[in-house]
Amino acid sequence: MNGSVKFGWRVPTFPLDGSRGGIFRDQIYAYLDAIHGRFASAWVGDHFFVAWHEALDPMRDLLECWTMLAHLAGKYPELLFGSMVVNQSFRQPALLAKMAATLQTLAGGRFILGLGAGGVEDEHLAYGYDFPSDATRIHRMGEAAQILRLMWTQPSTTFQGRFYHVQDAICEPKPDPPIPLCIGGGGPKLTLRYAAQYADWWNWHSPLEGYSERLDLLRGHCEAVGRDYDSIVKTWASACVAVAPTSEEAQQIAEASLHYDPGFGYPIGWGSVVGTPDEVSAQLRDFADLGVQHIILQFADFPRTDSAILFAEEVIPRFS
Repeated sequence: MNGSVKFGWRVPTFPLDGSRGGIFRDQIYAYLDAIHGRFASAWVGDHFFVAWHEALDPMRDLLECWTMLAHLAGKYPELLFGSMVVNQSFRQPALLAKMAATLQTLAGGRFILGLGAGGVEDEHLAYGYDFPSDATRIHRMGEAAQILRLMWTQPSTTFQGRFYHVQDAICEPKPDPPIPLCIGGGGPKLTLRYAAQYADWWNWHSPLEGYSERLDLLRGHCEAVGRDYDSIVKTWASACVAVAPTSEEAQQIAEASLHYDPGFGYPIGWGSVVGTPDEVSAQLRDFADLGVQHIILQFADFPRTDSAILFAEEVIPRFS
């Protein structure tokens, strides 16, 4: 294994058990109370309503990303907080730069800005945003990344792009320390090239073989643009983690989750990590051996904390 690995929790933005309002809020609080000091980070997704899973009622509660980040970062001072990932369509990049710089100042340097191209058409159109082609949205993300960098480092920013324009934009205070920019996505030609150019961190969530292939492509893009490949923090995310004393118990927990997807031959499906602490450690060690430095997990038994606590006690120490 190449060095130590840090672990983060993917904070649910919507309930799966029918909870609403303050009950769901209190479930998140109780979970963070339990893992505070055990995990390194917490990450919040960026959606407006559930528009991507036909099994879920779009009328269920869903909490907005930026409001959650700002509130939870103040409430839990031992955790790093990150967006997983902010949709570049939803906030004009100069405004996003200002929001991020403010949060970094108030949180004392504990913020990681995850940035993505956005991929759910229904919520774009419902909220009045256009939804152009994949390539256009990715190029917009690339321009947004450039504006963020300029706003965080230059006295004032003027940028004339194909999609975004700012004129003498000022962002004070500057973020101190600098905000890590994490680009999310595995697009082989465009997204990974922008990651090579502008990202401090990179996130993807495919099974091991696909992740390894993306790393090779990222390395090639880094060479093409003159970037040190090793300077990018590699992260991997799992949508469904079930850890239990026996394999059978873990499998039952996973199969009860709508996030479970066993659809690959490798034990980790599209985001599913299932097993005993020994089995889960072995699966994640494969990613660590590829150079993954930060792993972000969503536990299948939320709002129960059994899997997370067992993971913290039995798995995290093996990666220190």
